[in-house]
Amino acid sequence: MKINPFIYIFLFVVYSSVFSQQYRYPITIPPAFSANFGELRSNHFHSGLDFKTQQTVNKSVVTIDEGYVSRISVSPGGFGLALYVDHPSTGHTSVYAHLNSFSKEIADWVKEKQYEQESFQVTLYPEKGQFPVKRGEQIALSGNSGSSGGPHLHFEIRDSHTEEPLDALAYLPLVSDTQKPELQGIAFYPQKDKGLIQGSSNSLRINISKDGSGNPLRNNRVINAWGRIGVGVKAYDRMNGQSNIYGVKHIRLFVDEKLVFSSSIDRFSFSDTRMLNAFVDFEDWSERRSFYMKSFIDPGNRLPFYKTTNNGYIDITEEREYLLRYELEDHAGNRLDYRFSVLGKSQDIPAPPPCKNWFTWNLNNSFLEMGFSLSIPAGNLYNDLCFTHRRTESHTYYSHLHRVNDKPVPLHRGAELWIGMHTDTLQNRSNYGIVRINDNGSESWVGGTYKRGGISATIRELGDSYAVSSDTQPPVITPVTPESWVKQRRIGVKLSDNKSGITIFRGEINGKFVLFTHDTKSNLYSYHFDEARLNKGEQLTLVFTATDGAGNSSEYRRVL
Repeated sequence: MKINPFIYIFLFVVYSSVFSQQYRYPITIPPAFSANFGELRSNHFHSGLDFKTQQTVNKSVVTIDEGYVSRISVSPGGFGLALYVDHPSTGHTSVYAHLNSFSKEIADWVKEKQYEQESFQVTLYPEKGQFPVKRGEQIALSGNSGSSGGPHLHFEIRDSHTEEPLDALAYLPLVSDTQKPELQGIAFYPQKDKGLIQGSSNSLRINISKDGSGNPLRNNRVINAWGRIGVGVKAYDRMNGQSNIYGVKHIRLFVDEKLVFSSSIDRFSFSDTRMLNAFVDFEDWSERRSFYMKSFIDPGNRLPFYKTTNNGYIDITEEREYLLRYELEDHAGNRLDYRFSVLGKSQDIPAPPPCKNWFTWNLNNSFLEMGFSLSIPAGNLYNDLCFTHRRTESHTYYSHLHRVNDKPVPLHRGAELWIGMHTDTLQNRSNYGIVRINDNGSESWVGGTYKRGGISATIRELGDSYAVSSDTQPPVITPVTPESWVKQRRIGVKLSDNKSGITIFRGEINGKFVLFTHDTKSNLYSYHFDEARLNKGEQLTLVFTATDGAGNSSEYRRVL
């Protein structure tokens, strides 16, 4: 019997609709988003959805489907308090982060493990049947813990096998969204030694204004080009009733109505998320905190969500007008078209200037001079590089000042930097560390280890200045209203450090570990009296210790 092909189409549509709405929302209040999947962040793509929690904490967080708790993490930074729930029937794991508290059963078990490990920060893997959950079951209360910029719920859906995050909007009920993406700028990138824009080998970025209705205005500036160029776009998405800006899900570039580039961010690997720095114009981000998204692929860019012709590069080889069009589309199918043009103008492309230190993106690269070395393993550069190094004599530091390349360049994992010292006077060599010096003279601690009369450390990008400094001052421990500790059954101390930052802290009462909690957004460390772990009527002696990144330690004692 022959089946009407439209039946297949109907069944597919029904199946897709059911599949895309198989989960419930992880909150019980009306859903509203402060961030979407794939949104551009510093050095990474946003891996989930951020649900607004009405600017407060302690909103109910519920499971999106039945399953079991597979992982629990507690950290002063990152996700803060987070729960991971496996859903075997779908092969997905849901993640709930920046929580304020866990459900009582989970919280009690976590506390036991923290005392067993004598650590506030833990990552735990319960047995498969230990914490089964039902669809819609409350497992936590929302919060603002860890590296969170305000109260919200960070929520993810991951592939349980690969742990790759997926666009959760594809698996949740649809939200009303009729607003199309917003275009803010167009950029042009002549390829090194192969192309020119406006007669120059420098990049050109053009801001695009809007009319009274919010539509982008046509660029009336004539853009002359010759040879191989790349194009980029600065754009955001909007949603109904929200003032936030979001990432654009689909980007397509057409040249003379032929598709040459498209990107659709549906999933990625956490090992590749730093490759965002190849997805965007990293130099513009470093200098202006602006995100232009490149519509061409650097040779070291392995991100999986591209489809291109000629890797997105455009060859301007005829003296004519090339018609370009961007098509920006969000998850709901709202689309913005923007047309612009490039005028081909024949011109000589000058020979490249000589380069003393050429780094190739797919090879091991190294540079060595007196008192300085840099080693970049293969796979850390996204493109070839003419590396520059400049040394400036300094008596402020234990070494000379080293400018490591003249322009910002991202590294995927890192490079080993070694700086030799002209002065070595400290008995405790762990107090030495490399610092990064910004153009305004401010410092940030990189650290490192003593090696061959210098300090070796890992850096994650090029384009800054570095020198060897020291941190010899221990952390400062300041008790907060200690006279009320016993009455309030709560201890609070504040920690501060002048340079390398706190790396270890520990509280003890009568020689036994007690659980101090901490969040990176605050310098307050707190302990709530655990009466079950204290001997009733016994005199209590608190000892609190802290160690910084250079090995300096402090201790505070008090009889309670």
